[in-house]
Amino acid sequence: MDRAPEIDSGTATDRKRIVDLLARATLAELEDALAAIDPASAHTALRGPETGLVMVKGRIGGGGAPFNLGEATVSRASVRLGNGRIGHGYRLGTDRKAAQLSAVLDAVAQDETARALLETRLLRPLETRLATETERLEAETAATKVDFFTMVRGED
Repeated sequence: MDRAPEIDSGTATDRKRIVDLLARATLAELEDALAAIDPASAHTALRGPETGLVMVKGRIGGGGAPFNLGEATVSRASVRLGNGRIGHGYRLGTDRKAAQLSAVLDAVAQDETARALLETRLLRPLETRLATETERLEAETAATKVDFFTMVRGED
């Protein structure tokens, strides 16, 4: 029986982080990063790019029984580079080109030297942008917070 090769947990964590960030990057950010790293990345499509639906599950209070919340549109792609590395790209929505570029950059990031360049050109600035957006959203949300309290009317 064939077994899948063992994956170093550090490498798996790094790849998960990279794929997560690539899924949240804008199309312009992906195009700029690919142009800076390897403008002529020859790749073969293994799957897609294609668009479909996934079922989104929810839980009441974060710990209740799961229920089907609804469907979300997702685009995905898988590519193989000329050097044999395989990359996968996923993103919410119907942007197939961004999914394909994410897959190419995922495959490129598996090379140590390319990953270092990708870190400085795309991943760190992207993390900074996402953190800033999250802080802004949290500040906007906090501004609408209402504190409810009960006043005693003085009646016995």
